[in-house]
Amino acid sequence: MSTLSSKLFAEAKKYIPGGVNSPVRAFKNVGGEPFFVRRAKGCRVTDIDGKTYIDFIGSWGPNILGHAPVEVTNAIHHVAKDGISFGIPNPHEVDMAKTITQWVPSVEKVRMTSSGTEATMSAIRLARGFTKRDYIVKFDGCYHGHSDSLLVAAGSGALTHGEPDSAGVPKAFAEKTIVLSYNDPAALTKIFEEKGDQIAAIIVESYPANAGLVFPKEGYLDLLSSITKKYGALLIFDEVMTGFRLGKAGVQGLENLTPDISCFGKVIGGGLPVGAFGGRADIMDFIAPLGPVYQAGTLSGNPLAMAAGLSQLHVLSRGTPDGFAQLDALGKHFAAGIRSLLTAKGVPHSVNQVGSMFCIYFTDREIINVDDVMKQDMEFFKKFFWACLDRGVYIAPSPYETGFLSLAHSIPDLDDTLTVFEEALAAI
Repeated sequence: MSTLSSKLFAEAKKYIPGGVNSPVRAFKNVGGEPFFVRRAKGCRVTDIDGKTYIDFIGSWGPNILGHAPVEVTNAIHHVAKDGISFGIPNPHEVDMAKTITQWVPSVEKVRMTSSGTEATMSAIRLARGFTKRDYIVKFDGCYHGHSDSLLVAAGSGALTHGEPDSAGVPKAFAEKTIVLSYNDPAALTKIFEEKGDQIAAIIVESYPANAGLVFPKEGYLDLLSSITKKYGALLIFDEVMTGFRLGKAGVQGLENLTPDISCFGKVIGGGLPVGAFGGRADIMDFIAPLGPVYQAGTLSGNPLAMAAGLSQLHVLSRGTPDGFAQLDALGKHFAAGIRSLLTAKGVPHSVNQVGSMFCIYFTDREIINVDDVMKQDMEFFKKFFWACLDRGVYIAPSPYETGFLSLAHSIPDLDDTLTVFEEALAAI
């Protein structure tokens, strides 16, 4: 651990709970202490001691063009000269709303927020208000922010009601959230047979990416769509991570599905705080000032975030091939290299990858839900993480997090990383 980072972390712990403003940054899952960043550019970050790392976090997803891309920084500088925040409608939020509705066919109207948590929280409130029902269904291992309705764990059985996953969440409130095992059609069918007329919505990470990266079994997302229609519930796609990263229409575009409400964030802010939720016009018009469901935000539609996000989306959509196709090619190259290396070294593994998102599991079991993720070799992961960090490669400091590529990553960068991986495995 670098001397300056150690000193600053000790200082931070005096004034910030745990010394960090988001828990995963504390490196608790890998032991040790975090480093502090001085600056970042392209696919690299430099810590306060001057050590540079190839970064596969990208601010946990927003930096799809890399760190400090000139198009985004120029947009922020240009807009900031006219004001930082107004609390009054501005043209940039209209441009963003129009772009989202043009890119995502299921979204007819959209409301901006300042975080993904706000977006999912508001989507749940809207679903309950629109259907006049109280229960929601979520899936174990899917994270939708830290609002009370969604911060619940599965309990002892696949069909138990949610138990609070955090102190401060009333048990009675959490019981309105039903938690199921992901990729289990029988459990989903059973709960709807029992409580279908009381369920307001299913909320799901379209490709769960907060327990590593998990893919739905064939037909599973179609079942979510059909069963909600059958029982008059709504389907909420949480595309905070996948939206505008895996294509113009996210997972719903890849899977040809039409959720009732979608939640977005990350990429559409260009690295600034942002969130959004949108869907069918008749549902969205239930929000104040048109409807009875209240939702508000002082900084929602912030002009800097809107301009930064719009500039980023513009870069992604231009060229032949466009940015999404380039990212997909980078992702496939990297995943193939990782699989080849781990196979050659005889290391049990499963590598999930789609577009610019990837996750390495140190197990050869099929990954279909969070239970499988938790059965990987956690101690091996910790050793691998530190061996990579020592050699200048920064992967997620948790085996439960997805890695991200950006357009700033080149094939040589990825090949250099594979060399580091090989050295790390040799060191372990």
